[in-house]
Amino acid sequence: MPKALVIVESPTKAKTITRFLGKEFLVEPSFGHIRDLPKSRMGVDVEKNFEPAYEVKKEDKERVMHLKKLAKSAAEVYFATDEDREGEAISWHLSELLKIPSSKIKRIVFHEITKEAILKALETPRALDMKRVDAQQARRILDRLVGYELSPFLWRKVARGLSAGRVQSVAVRLIVEREREIQAFKPEEYWTVEALFKHHNDAFPAKLLKLDYKSLDKFTVNTKKQAEKIVADLKKADFKIGEIINKTTNRYPNPPFTTSTLQQDANRRLGFSARQTMRLAQQLYEGVKLGEAGQTGLITYMRTDSLNLADKFVNEANDFLKKTFGSDYAIGGRRYKTHAKGAQEAHEAIRPTDVNLNPEKIQAYLLPDQYQLYDLIWKRALASQMPEAIINQTSVDIVANRLGAVFRANGATVRFTGFLKVYPDGAKETFLPVLKSNDAVALQKIDGVQHFTEPPARFSDASLVKTLEEYGIGRPSTYAPTIGTIIDRGYVIREDRRLKPTEVAYLVNDLLVKHFPEIVDFKFTAKMEEEFDVIAEGKIAWQPVIKEFYEPFKKHLIQKDAEISKKDITEKATDHICEKCGRPMVEKFGRFGKFLACTGYPECKNTINLDANGNHATRAEAKILGNHPETGEPIFLKTGRFGTYIQVGEKAKGKTLRSASLLSGMTAETLTLEQALELLTLPKLLGQTDTGEDIISANGRFGPYIKAGKETRSIPADKSPLTITLTEAKELLSQPKSFAARNSKKTLFDLGKDPVSGKDIKIMEGRYGMYITDGATNASLPKGLAVETVSLSQALEILAEKEKSPKKTRRRKKKP
Repeated sequence: MPKALVIVESPTKAKTITRFLGKEFLVEPSFGHIRDLPKSRMGVDVEKNFEPAYEVKKEDKERVMHLKKLAKSAAEVYFATDEDREGEAISWHLSELLKIPSSKIKRIVFHEITKEAILKALETPRALDMKRVDAQQARRILDRLVGYELSPFLWRKVARGLSAGRVQSVAVRLIVEREREIQAFKPEEYWTVEALFKHHNDAFPAKLLKLDYKSLDKFTVNTKKQAEKIVADLKKADFKIGEIINKTTNRYPNPPFTTSTLQQDANRRLGFSARQTMRLAQQLYEGVKLGEAGQTGLITYMRTDSLNLADKFVNEANDFLKKTFGSDYAIGGRRYKTHAKGAQEAHEAIRPTDVNLNPEKIQAYLLPDQYQLYDLIWKRALASQMPEAIINQTSVDIVANRLGAVFRANGATVRFTGFLKVYPDGAKETFLPVLKSNDAVALQKIDGVQHFTEPPARFSDASLVKTLEEYGIGRPSTYAPTIGTIIDRGYVIREDRRLKPTEVAYLVNDLLVKHFPEIVDFKFTAKMEEEFDVIAEGKIAWQPVIKEFYEPFKKHLIQKDAEISKKDITEKATDHICEKCGRPMVEKFGRFGKFLACTGYPECKNTINLDANGNHATRAEAKILGNHPETGEPIFLKTGRFGTYIQVGEKAKGKTLRSASLLSGMTAETLTLEQALELLTLPKLLGQTDTGEDIISANGRFGPYIKAGKETRSIPADKSPLTITLTEAKELLSQPKSFAARNSKKTLFDLGKDPVSGKDIKIMEGRYGMYITDGATNASLPKGLAVETVSLSQALEILAEKEKSPKKTRRRKKKP
């Protein structure tokens, strides 16, 4: 009897689901998206109602053939991809590629990968939801149109290699505007008067609240002289206890996690980036091997904006709390209402699949980062079902007739821990001695304390996600990729776990705000998200939504392309005179930042690099971090042509020097000897593959990577080659290698077909620069010819010239 085929996205998910199904089912992974818009061209026919031209990725063609063969012989095909628009789109693409008859297609969805959830899903299959697929297509096509139309514009007007996007450009705008707020901020001085009082043998602190019995505002005392006069006068005063106010307040637990709040709390409490959080959550959702229990899904689906919790979990949590902490900590269940726009109420909040899987109980089976995140999710979900904490608060006034001064002391004690027993929120208890009105107290110490107002903080992953969510920009699945993209594209760097804009971010943001305000407008971007929701509800078709945006956008883009000069954007006159030819120099912006260039170019090619502050950049002197503990040689911190690096020892004839480049996030200003010694451990042996090949982690020309035999994989940005584990390395090696990683050549422009031969004419970027190719002949792009201006006819002429030129032959040296 033919088996039923179940298709999921990942091998880990397939392994977990296989445990719950009988021999009549075959579970196979698709390895994510198998079909998408092409990388080398737009792939959207704007003349034919925005018809997409989807392509199967080269590395996935073999996988498609394998799945097609299995689907043909299967009794039924179940699509078990994630229950969101992206998951629905993956299932639809697969159904189209595999050419499965509609009678055989069954779509199943579940919020957790447990036996009960999988079997229940199999009992209630449904058809593919084309409304959701259309919403996902609309998002993908709109983002493609913006990216592929606007990015080349930035190449022509600013610098090659830049990109723009509907959501990423808004995120960059938020970060740039916050940075400008910080730069424009002027700190204001203010002072507080703080005292330490003593009652019998107990001392307690208090702050000056009133003078002349009138409340002080923040800036009433704003000079050292004022503060010193108040302190001097109050040292002579007698103090007694005035009004005492006791009250009880309740502190309620936070709701269980949504995608946004999980990313925020994981960033604040654990220091995880949004991308790192989602990667770990995906692993916990798809399943972790728990010894004899096997592959087990530990949390529910992690892309959600719903606060709903299943009745089963609420009841099990109540029983667990009663059994573990007593009946006082079990309130029978608590429900939360979702306030997010467009939230999917049918979904659940993020919670553990089994409340009895206490984090400590399974810690031995989890990687350290997995354990920390699971512990956070488990505790938050459980705490959401617990009673509120009861806090006793006391405020005490300490008065002095002199100057009409009133100090205030505050105390807080926990009367009942409630949810704080599981999920502490950082609140500290402050104890005051037993005091009565009119009790005399002694002034033990009094000081004026200087303060300055602080500028707004740079965005962290947590605060940026929160702001994007508040504006209604993006959806749960987009936050982490958006932050990852703006970092990968060089618009933002991480500095002390905060997001700082680079120089190019200011330039591109200002250009877009001035000339394409709708692209970076918060309300416009949020409105598009709402329209995607309406498409998903089946109330409107997706093509009119795209048309309404694209037609005026394209017209505006053509107009701006003609109006705006690259020189006006990237050049600025200066007072600097070229020391080589005496002509004035202009400040220009290039791929690697600002620099001064002589106006006498090309006769004079003098340039001077500038640093981030616009000052002349000079190569830093070598700095000695310390000595190597084994050889005693000095370890130098140097700056070379390709950036900052460390070097062991000094040059000597016949000596091979050990050196290492800094990793992302490391800076010359903060690098320590300990970090330098860690870098020198690379390449690092992690262990062996199942076939006995060594697995190493290293840092190479194109960034950190792992290698086993001839196989290599890039290490994700949220992982380090210094700390990546053998298990994580094996997981990376098990994933299919992307075409981009196997082939460093990148298509920049698809110019069209040769009218004679029919060959595709492209401009490519390879290891040694840009070149024109027809697939057989390659010709370097002539110097001085701007890549954006090359036409098909020009390209054919260049290729023809290349064909005429004599072929270079490499002479082999004769053996002696």
